Amino acid sequence: MIKPTLITWIIAIFGAITFLPLMAAQLLILFKPDDQKTKDLLIGKGEDWRDKTHFKSALAFAWADWLIIFPLLVTGTTGVLLGHVWGYIAWLALGVVSIYFNIVFWIMEKEYTFPSAGWLAYYTYFWGFFLYWGIAAVLYSLVLNYGLPYNQQERLFP
Repeated sequence: MIKPTLITWIIAIFGAITFLPLMAAQLLILFKPDDQKTKDLLIGKGEDWRDKTHFKSALAFAWADWLIIFPLLVTGTTGVLLGHVWGYIAWLALGVVSIYFNIVFWIMEKEYTFPSAGWLAYYTYFWGFFLYWGIAAVLYSLVLNYGLPYNQQERLFP
């Protein structure tokens, strides 16, 4: 068992603040993809999908978020706060996926999102928080399981 620390709680709360609003917005695209409120939240106020590929990629990411991101977030955070190694495995997986998605979004969306959001919003919520959380979750999971001598019995990777 790995006792949660203040850093564990900070990463867990930061993850909730980062991911839960996204999950709510992704529900809108799954149930009301052509609604203007959905478009306002996901692509900018008064904007429309650039083309079918833009719409389909947004819809695909919404499904991926609900089928992969959300279960890993809930399972990982629950496991970590209960002190179980499997929670850190889920956080490690979600952190890697989050970093991966952010590299993809940096290439695909920066030219559209950055100008409409501005640098502060872009480098915090629209792009940055997901990357920062992913890096923190990966590093914390690895350091906690390899950098602490008291934790020799229960590690992610023996």
